[in-house]
Amino acid sequence: MLLTACSSDERNPNNPYLISPIINLQLNLNLPEYNPLNFPGNSITITSQGIRGIVIYNIDNSQYAAFELSDPNHAPNDCSRMDVEGIEATCLCEDGNRYNIVTGQHFTQPDMYPMQRYRANREGNILFITN
Repeated sequence: MLLTACSSDERNPNNPYLISPIINLQLNLNLPEYNPLNFPGNSITITSQGIRGIVIYNIDNSQYAAFELSDPNHAPNDCSRMDVEGIEATCLCEDGNRYNIVTGQHFTQPDMYPMQRYRANREGNILFITN
């Protein structure tokens, strides 16, 4: 007899602080709320998905970056949601961790966990965000 167990807590094996929520978004870039993603250098945030939300950044109209907005170096808490300004996501906790939303890397301490990345693929005018 073989017994297996599954955990309902799908922890990210690369980061002990964050889970890996199921992400499956289809963004129609013809809709006004997603229009900024038609122009390189723009980003939007979606607060209804992920752990604390997702930021999506248009690199060059064929490449997009999508990252979790929960600080990867904190367990999710009241201050771990990050605010985005330009290409910078900043944690609201006392340490004020700052990350680049194009690469996901911490600005000053590259040895810290990077932002949790989601896949972003554009097909025509639909942008798919998945994990």
